[in-house]
Amino acid sequence: MNTYSAVKNRLLQLLGEKKMSIHKLAMESAVAPSSIKNILYGKSKNPGIVTIKMLCDGLGISLTEFFNTEAFASLEQEIK
Repeated sequence: MNTYSAVKNRLLQLLGEKKMSIHKLAMESAVAPSSIKNILYGKSKNPGIVTIKMLCDGLGISLTEFFNTEAFASLEQEIK
């Protein structure tokens, strides 16, 4: 799995757990719905850490909670 897929999958997982729509997350995080959709649907393959932090704020979690998963722990080096 690459980093983009890990971010996308984690965001989808959290939306499901919190029972939040993209629109609700946009309202709670002050991130445009189009930006969230671009991350989820592959147009934005490199979301910035500030954007991820804002999304975490909207989800009510910390950056540590966002990245503290097996998917992120097992990422391989992408530049070889």
